[in-house]
Amino acid sequence: MKLDGSFLLEVFPLLLSALPTTLLITAVSVSVGFAIGIVVASIRIYRVPILYPMAVSYVTFIRGTPMLTHLFLIYFGLPLLLDGFAAYVDSSFRAAAIPLIWFAFISFSITAGAYMSEVIRSGLLAVNRGQTEAAYTIGMTTWQALRRIIFPQAFATSLPNLSNSVIGMLHGSTLAFTVSVVDINAKAQIVASTNWKFFEAYMAAAIIFWGMTIAIERATALIEKRINLYNRGGVA
Repeated sequence: MKLDGSFLLEVFPLLLSALPTTLLITAVSVSVGFAIGIVVASIRIYRVPILYPMAVSYVTFIRGTPMLTHLFLIYFGLPLLLDGFAAYVDSSFRAAAIPLIWFAFISFSITAGAYMSEVIRSGLLAVNRGQTEAAYTIGMTTWQALRRIIFPQAFATSLPNLSNSVIGMLHGSTLAFTVSVVDINAKAQIVASTNWKFFEAYMAAAIIFWGMTIAIERATALIEKRINLYNRGGVA
């Protein structure tokens, strides 16, 4: 087998046309997952009645099962629930009208939420409890203490692991092609199927993902640098 360098260069623009889809899936799953993670981590730390065992079960189940399985459960299970509910309320809505990419949004957000909740929880636990007590002594409420003191410090502590979670979701977005969403990985397969040059197509996809991963790492490094500069003037 001989590497076709010219085709490798030609395939880049074709794959980049699917870049917005990959970035959108990653951005939505990370953003929603981060919000879910904050809520779940807070429930577990403060042991909220009724919700605590539900949060523990959610994290345990999602972390104990493959990401692809989550996608298939949502893809095949959600339409059954929605169509059943629509029939019960005598609605004309059908799950077939839902864009396929939404199944990826929902599934990957749920997956990201479980993993990020553990990252956020570890960051919150790393903050000295004396910080909360000091906030109470100056009249802050629990929400004010969390928003102004605890969460910023927890974010700084969790940033490296959060960066890894973002990279993991970026790479995991390639599973979207299993439900017919054309991301970079799917585009590489489509392009290569016309001339059987799969190695060149997937090599180009790998280079694009590598570049995006480096960009995330550099952005994280810049954020960490700003946080460290800010913390120099703080109280240890």
